[in-house]
Amino acid sequence: MKDIPFIRPLLHLMLNIISVVFFFLDVGLDIWAVKRFYQQQEYISMGVLIFLLLGSSMLLQAFSWLWYNYSIEEERNCLREHAYLKKYLKNRPLLGVLHVCQLGVILRFAGVLEIAVRNLTTRTPLKEDIAMYLRHDLSMLRLIESFSENAPQLIFMIAIISQREDVDWVKVLKALVSFVAIAINVLMYHRSMRSLSKSKTQLTSTSSLVYFLWNLLLIIPRVVAVALVASTLPLWMTAVHFICLWLTLLLWVWRQETDFMDHPVWEWFYRATVALIWYFSWFSVSKGRSKGRNVIYHTLIAVDITLLMVLWWWFRDQDVRIFGMSALEVCIVVAAFYSLGIIVKIVYHKLLHPKQSDTEQSGDDEGAPAHLAVIVMDSPTTTVEVDSPPRLTRPQRRMQKMAANFYS
Repeated sequence: MKDIPFIRPLLHLMLNIISVVFFFLDVGLDIWAVKRFYQQQEYISMGVLIFLLLGSSMLLQAFSWLWYNYSIEEERNCLREHAYLKKYLKNRPLLGVLHVCQLGVILRFAGVLEIAVRNLTTRTPLKEDIAMYLRHDLSMLRLIESFSENAPQLIFMIAIISQREDVDWVKVLKALVSFVAIAINVLMYHRSMRSLSKSKTQLTSTSSLVYFLWNLLLIIPRVVAVALVASTLPLWMTAVHFICLWLTLLLWVWRQETDFMDHPVWEWFYRATVALIWYFSWFSVSKGRSKGRNVIYHTLIAVDITLLMVLWWWFRDQDVRIFGMSALEVCIVVAAFYSLGIIVKIVYHKLLHPKQSDTEQSGDDEGAPAHLAVIVMDSPTTTVEVDSPPRLTRPQRRMQKMAANFYS
């Protein structure tokens, strides 16, 4: 790998710090919410929340460990100059213990922050490609966290809030932070994918805002519809609905012949996780034009949201009011949000989404992306192109594969 400095080290450092702040804010609110449930003697709710937290954390640690484990030799060589990371990466048992203790994601945060701080303070070329890999994997983990922890928590919190007249501000705050965390993590994943593009076009503020907006508009009605049904129907019926739709989506992922992990068993683990994300939000995971898959997915989810809202309408209390709105108003808002989200997404893909030709990347070992094959020196006018691009490591291949699928 070639040494490449961050183009904008201060910006990267600030974005990383903001991401860390939201991560620990979310953890703090999780602990606070568990404590409030305990104090109010709502032990079932406390147990459900703990189950969601631990389940999501174990899922993230599993992916983090797998990615470290099957690329650990490459990382050890690439990060030999970074004493902090080397200390942990060269000791496989210690690395495993950290993940068992649910500290693997924090280790990744520390690695990204270390590289950002060193580059800002030393002003010397550092390994931008491995730093990009660390940021990419971290953004992928945060995306998984959004839909394995934040989204289920939102369903849980909104279901509780909709059943009570006296709203606990801690639960409301937790719900709002979860929505913000989901939106930020989806946007950061988009930025990570965009950084792997061959396109010279920078990610503009308009593109980021529109991408953020249509995801938020589509996620809100999805979460609200499931939460309203969960607040009205027995828990087992909501669980059956989730399992049936999840299995359908898992079959669809399998039919797309994904090839992301290094082992067939772990590939199924990845497919199951994708099906979980698809329960709430769409992202492309296989090659080929995804327009048709987008239409099928959003039609399926629209039908499912309609079914859920009909069930809620049928079994609701006649005088129910959600956040001051009547049942009819809630249905209109849910339908309006989803419809508007589809419209904004179409506009984004027509005007702001990179073309496939801009993001096509080689999936083999012949060479690295163009931006990984250029050394940018301290002087803004000095660039040196590498005649023979380096062979791609497994982490780089994984990054390229995700980017090619994301923009297909």
